Amino acid sequence: MDIYERLREILDAHPTTAPKAKAINEILKMLFTPQEAAVAVQMSYKMKTPAVIAQKTGISEGEALQRLETMAKKGIIAARVKDGEKSYALVPLIPGVFEFPFMKGGGTPMHERLGKLWEEYHHEALGASFAGNPTPLMRVVAVDKSIAVRDRIHPYEEVKNFINNASFIALTNCACRISVAACDKPKEVCLIFDAAAQFLVEYGFARRISKEEGFKVLDTAEEAGLVHTSNNSADRANLICNCCPCCCTVLRGRTQLKHPHAFEPSRFEAFVNADECTGCGICADERCPMKAIVMVDDVAVVNAEECIGCGLCVTGCPTAAIVLEERKQLPCTPATVSEMGTKILQEKGRLEAFLKVMQD
Repeated sequence: MDIYERLREILDAHPTTAPKAKAINEILKMLFTPQEAAVAVQMSYKMKTPAVIAQKTGISEGEALQRLETMAKKGIIAARVKDGEKSYALVPLIPGVFEFPFMKGGGTPMHERLGKLWEEYHHEALGASFAGNPTPLMRVVAVDKSIAVRDRIHPYEEVKNFINNASFIALTNCACRISVAACDKPKEVCLIFDAAAQFLVEYGFARRISKEEGFKVLDTAEEAGLVHTSNNSADRANLICNCCPCCCTVLRGRTQLKHPHAFEPSRFEAFVNADECTGCGICADERCPMKAIVMVDDVAVVNAEECIGCGLCVTGCPTAAIVLEERKQLPCTPATVSEMGTKILQEKGRLEAFLKVMQD
């Protein structure tokens, strides 16, 4: 089997998937040299030392370390230092192989070519495969200022708690907006937490920020009309993506591909008090990323089936005529990242393949 096809199959075993298509073959060949791919296919999503990887690959530890470091510097694998010993692991396509190489800003002919290939891959195969079946990997988190005090029930649904609970916070560029470049929304608004954040900072893909700076990023994103999304589990947040509907992989699963399980909406939906609505149209024309609000006789009307509960219409309404209310049917959020991953792998028929990768 071709070494790049072997690598694709390993990446495809992850919950985020890497479906077969012409574009992914070219992407992998651009990012991994044949020698690097030969090392990568002996790795897994579990951290391993260069000595272990070298033994599996059949090369010297020094040569293995050199290839591993080169791949880590390109952002196509991850690295970590624990107890004074460095180890390495594969990263999935999303977030990982796609995003990390763009986080330094792109702008080269290689990045331009990669952007076109990822866009082709998104429409051809990856967008639908990444979506839930039915459990999504990502969920919408309502803008903090749009939630009434009485509704603050679940800490894992309050975006500021993600920052307060993180031990290490990194800020980086939105790979989607750099790659697709379909809008002029702010780019440096992606928040990564803990181990992944440390790796990205160490290798120059992100910069470490304080919690106070993290809160300012949330405000910047809200003012720009960006949707907070995070991993679809209740235990911890690995990241906060601040998404636009024209560039970002998560939202475009609905806005472009029309996939019903592209992401999990928040537990809220927007409700308009018609008596307070002045018909300005800001919610419909400027704030709703899903075009779920229309103006009828100069009154905003919400399509509940299309509303994702992001809260941007609430914070953009000059007369406070819109509020978020709890949905009648609440989303079922997996308790942990591990539970989410297992559930998704079972639904996509990839659990056995994933376990094999992790055991090798």
